[in-house]
Amino acid sequence: MQMRRMLPKTDGMLRLVLAAVPASLALIAPLAAGAQDSISDELHADPRAAAQVIVPRTVEEAARIAKVTAPTTDFTKPERYETHPAGAATQFDVLGRDAFAIPSANMSFERELDFQIGNGLFKKLWASAPSSTLASDGLGPLYNARSCQVCHVNDGRGHPPESAEDDGVSMFLRLSIPDEASDLDAETLRYLANAPEPTYGHQLQDKSLSGIPAEGQMRVTYTDVPVALGDGTQVSLRAPSYEVADLGYGPLHPDAMLSPRVAPQMIGLGLLEAIPEADILALADPDDADGDGISGRANQVWDQEAQTMMLGRFGLKAGAGSVRGQSADAFHSDIGISTSLHPAGAGECTAAQTACLAAPDGNTPAQQNLEASDPVLDLTSFYARNLAVPARRNVDDPKVLRGKRMFYDAGCTACHTPKFVTHRLENQLEQSFQLIWPYTDMLLHDMGSGLADGRPEWQATGNEWRTPPLWGIGMTQAVSGHTFFLHDGRARNLLEAILWHGGEATASRETVRLMPAADRAALLKFLESL
Repeated sequence: MQMRRMLPKTDGMLRLVLAAVPASLALIAPLAAGAQDSISDELHADPRAAAQVIVPRTVEEAARIAKVTAPTTDFTKPERYETHPAGAATQFDVLGRDAFAIPSANMSFERELDFQIGNGLFKKLWASAPSSTLASDGLGPLYNARSCQVCHVNDGRGHPPESAEDDGVSMFLRLSIPDEASDLDAETLRYLANAPEPTYGHQLQDKSLSGIPAEGQMRVTYTDVPVALGDGTQVSLRAPSYEVADLGYGPLHPDAMLSPRVAPQMIGLGLLEAIPEADILALADPDDADGDGISGRANQVWDQEAQTMMLGRFGLKAGAGSVRGQSADAFHSDIGISTSLHPAGAGECTAAQTACLAAPDGNTPAQQNLEASDPVLDLTSFYARNLAVPARRNVDDPKVLRGKRMFYDAGCTACHTPKFVTHRLENQLEQSFQLIWPYTDMLLHDMGSGLADGRPEWQATGNEWRTPPLWGIGMTQAVSGHTFFLHDGRARNLLEAILWHGGEATASRETVRLMPAADRAALLKFLESL
């Protein structure tokens, strides 16, 4: 299975490759200036430290943290602070439709103003250039949505198209081809998550400005897959199949790989970013040295801002290393808005899309010759970093406690790590030194052929996905109005999501499938309390 090689750590100054690469890739791939620069296979030591002012832990603190994050063995009562999944940042005020749209509870009044401005930018509808509102133009020319909020409705989870009339705006297709099929040189490919489809780039944009063809339309069909539970109950899963219709620029490459992606929920991102890298890497067991069948691996990604490799944390395959980088990627690919990390005004247009490249853009001096200046990107990132996790519900309910025991007994915590303590951060008080309960190890796991997209991303193979955080999962219906789960929304409820688990999670899935009905119901009740 193809996966991206690890990248060089360079001692010399970095320069940017301006060679003949697709227009959307210009200014992305850095290259060492010195021919003798060395290569290291090690992750950079917390490259975000320049942005995060980290106070190192003392020996005493490390011992205390190890004790408080140890797995529980007592399921007769809730653990201390279990009602606060985000520590002091947990919000208790709103538990309905807007439960994911509340700022960190420990945020100061002064910083809440920045959060509200960021919220406005997150909801902002971008317009095509030129427009009378210079700070709002630059949409596209190819795009998937006009604002962040359109995909992340109520800051929650997206969903697949539910009918032929549903445009599936909160879901899209990632595109790529194998490295060996690409015309890009090997050095450029080392700095890309995967090789872009030559005509359509890294993402299928199904919308466009007037006079410019959209790239195409995603089509999904489902086949029923029957599954028998241990008590004889029959459950029907739905296996999706994807294709692209109405291609605007000719056929896809014959080796094109498609990966469907539903917009994920937005809560707790700053806290996940604040988990010490060493604590995540300590959970990795790529060769399954302990023989438990679980072999989590860290993804390693090139960060354009830090100009180095870093641990992948965000995205369904952990393909982004920071909230700011992920936000810039979304501006670029989803809306077609330029930032300092993706300065091309034409967005993801490729060399084959000449009308797209020739269209006016919104890069203006008032916005640092960009469409979204650094203050815009920073405020949007601050908003994304500080969307609060809602409080747990019913933690002392006997059925929830029983379900928690089932969760542990089934081995779910081998990947869905319950607890971490974040860094002490002098400049991010909302995320600083919090005991959090995200239920993720942030690592890649082989989830089997049933969930595989066959498409690598950096170090991730086509069978691997990052363990998704489970906090807030019980609020999905209230916030998003549905219960579609997994990377492509194929699961229509939590039980279906579990039954799709394969690969490393096969044993846990079978334990759940064969559970007595009362135990399985308790397990689902526990998940709904998160």
